[in-house]
Amino acid sequence: MPALACAVLVACAGSAACGDGSGTAGPSAPASTTASSPVKDTPAGEKLVLRWRRTGGIAGLGGPGSLPDFSLYSTGRAVASAQGGPTEYRLRPEALRRLLDEARAAGLARSHTVGPGGVTDAITIVVAMDGATTRIVQPEAQAGPEGRFLKRLDPAAWPASDLAGKPGPYKPRKTAVLAGPPTGSATVRTWPLEPLGKGVQVAGAVCTVAPAGKVPGTSPDTAWRSGGQTYSVRLRPLLPAESSCQDVA
Repeated sequence: MPALACAVLVACAGSAACGDGSGTAGPSAPASTTASSPVKDTPAGEKLVLRWRRTGGIAGLGGPGSLPDFSLYSTGRAVASAQGGPTEYRLRPEALRRLLDEARAAGLARSHTVGPGGVTDAITIVVAMDGATTRIVQPEAQAGPEGRFLKRLDPAAWPASDLAGKPGPYKPRKTAVLAGPPTGSATVRTWPLEPLGKGVQVAGAVCTVAPAGKVPGTSPDTAWRSGGQTYSVRLRPLLPAESSCQDVA
């Protein structure tokens, strides 16, 4: 996350609804809801209101099934990707309203692109808000309101007075298991949960969902034997307001 303040970044949304038909998912909460007081913190009431993801570059950042870099919800909860695992923050209601007002003032509630077009492998931040998608190409070079506002989406820099408590690890209830062809791994283990091959095709993989506490840890060096086949496995924690494989598409 410190890279937000000093390096190139990119963003997009990762839910099932798409804001512009390109695979970018747009938060579904209406503006009248996100601008008012946060709703009750329940699975039924918590709505995604803003999300960004880094994409592009030679390494192909932000590919299908990857975890969004930042997701903000109507309860004031925010989940940010971090090297040690996703981190959860809690904004106070007044801080949430102020942040969303500033995002709209920066133009993020209308679909548009900032920066040059036709740049091969350009790092691009894609922000989804109020059903709109904003693409910020080469964000480190953008001095307009959209580029300046990106610093506000670094929760590690939020003042303590804006937070309802201390940040901590995000603890998902469920995890999406994305199984694909084996990659020549040296270690092969037996998969202890639902057969990997009986999932649904999502994000270029076969996806199943399991309780987070029951999913074994894995690494690129480990292959898993399941239903007579061998697979590589990627784990994608389900975020608030997500419940199925389709949510990670």
